[in-house]
Amino acid sequence: MANAAEPTAEPVAPSRLARPLAAWQAYVEVTKPRVVALMAFTVLVGMLLATQGPLPLPVLLFGTLGIALMAAAAAAVNHLVDRRIDALMTRTRHRPLPRGLLSGKQVLAFAALLGAAGMALLLHFTNLLCAALTLASLLGYAVVYTMYLKRATPQNIVIGGAAGAAPPLLGWVAVTGQVDPGALLLFLIILVWTPPHFWALAIHRRDDYAQAGIPMLPVTHGIPFTQRRILQYTVALWPLTLLPFAIGMNGWPYLVGAALLGGRFVWQAWRLHQDVHQAWRTFRFSIVHLFGLFALLLADHFLVA
Repeated sequence: MANAAEPTAEPVAPSRLARPLAAWQAYVEVTKPRVVALMAFTVLVGMLLATQGPLPLPVLLFGTLGIALMAAAAAAVNHLVDRRIDALMTRTRHRPLPRGLLSGKQVLAFAALLGAAGMALLLHFTNLLCAALTLASLLGYAVVYTMYLKRATPQNIVIGGAAGAAPPLLGWVAVTGQVDPGALLLFLIILVWTPPHFWALAIHRRDDYAQAGIPMLPVTHGIPFTQRRILQYTVALWPLTLLPFAIGMNGWPYLVGAALLGGRFVWQAWRLHQDVHQAWRTFRFSIVHLFGLFALLLADHFLVA
């Protein structure tokens, strides 16, 4: 990106933590626990939608845990790679690495431990395809997106969003050992949901990304262009979220709920299109939308079973 500011701020040197609890909290923070929790929920939904019968408890528990640990490892690598640009941004400057609460070596070792534990659980309790796809998802986020795409193109989140869209597919594969149309549909829903979700945040934090030299869409193409793209993606997402009913995966309760949620998301995107100050509200509702959608998938699955 032309004339982009180069990230030059260095994180402060690691300091001793006054309390063991602070160290534990810092390690938890680098795993992005709220993001991982939402991902684990979509993994669980993918598992339960994959079959009408009961699931083996070890696959349900340890499969979900294994995927969550791999996601946490990818998040920790993201913190490590982004530590210098995090120090430049208001939203991220208080993360453990910029504050010096953890060193790069500590975070790298922690990420390796999480990844190894997650992979061991997946290989033992699920199947080779699930483990391989989860590893590919980790590498896609931690390496392809974080190390390259994020800094290379304003389409970073469109391409890199594939890693974040994988969890329900991974949960499905953990149970069935194969990639079925239903799993691909869940993957596609999150893939299309991700850009408007993240671009709303990018509008809200545009100055931060510009200062750090990250070519997010509002920085490279401007806020009005991004507002239009958010609206276009939410309009495209709405009918896509209705397809689980169309293919017989879910019933009428899901269809009604998904239609209402999708309409509300489009309306919120329209409000953002008219008023840039709606960016943060749109970002927050996008999380409610995804959680609500997958909760409906799960509830409807048991209602019509």
